[in-house]
This record gives sequence, C-alpha cells and structure tokens, in this order.
Amino acid sequence: MLKFAKFLADNGSVVNIARNTIRSVSKSTSGTSSSAAVSTDTDEPIDIPNPYEKDRSICILCKHNIVPDYKNVRLLSQFQSPYTGRIYGRHITGLCKRKQAEVEAAIIRAQNCALMPAYHKDIDFIKDPKLFNPERPIRPHKY
Repeated sequence: MLKFAKFLADNGSVVNIARNTIRSVSKSTSGTSSSAAVSTDTDEPIDIPNPYEKDRSICILCKHNIVPDYKNVRLLSQFQSPYTGRIYGRHITGLCKRKQAEVEAAIIRAQNCALMPAYHKDIDFIKDPKLFNPERPIRPHKY
C-alpha cells in the first residue's frame, strides 16, 4: 500500500495516470513511428535463460574431430562387443547419427579387408580403456 501511495504522489492522481496511459495507447496505435510505441514499464517480462535446460551433448568423435577410418582398428574395436562382435548402437555409444554411420561402414570395411574379426573382439584390444559403458547406455533403450 505504501508503494502505491508513493506512486500516486510522484505521478499525480489516478485520473492523470489513466489519461497518460490512454494517450500513450492512442499514440502507439495511430502514430507512424514505432519508437513511440516502446514503453518503459518495469512490469514487462524479461528474458532469462531456461534453468532446466540440459547442456547439449556432443558425440566424442565430433568433439575431438576424429574421422573413423577402416585402418584404425583400435578405435573401431571400441564400438564392437568383445563377446559377439556386434556393433553397438547409437543409444549405447552416444555418437551422432552421421558418425555412427561412418563407424559402422568403417567396421564392415575393416572386417571385409580382414583387419578385424567379425565374431569377437581382437584379444590385443580387450584391455583398452572404454569410451562408454555398454551396461549403462547413454539413452535408455525401449526394451
């Protein structure tokens, strides 16, 4: 209540305030200048960043600017299951769609060139550090 009383004391009576707002509205609708329509009300909403927005995740190959090549068997073996030789999916590896397709094509090409085994992971690369945990996918699978 005290703020309203101060506001009235500074700007005059309620009738003067109503006349000023009617004038400003009529000027903004009939005036040709758009700069006159800009108001300096403190009650307008302000733009703030979304506090609940998640950070955008970037795939590990894009982040380090790595292009998968069929001759880089050590890198490609990271995206292959050590037991079955199956290529891990995007929901497990966390790769973007383009890099996942490049990795799959490079693995198939390396297997066709006999650089990689098709049914299991090469024994030399079993103890390499993991880029991701296949037991805990980045995006949960629907099954």
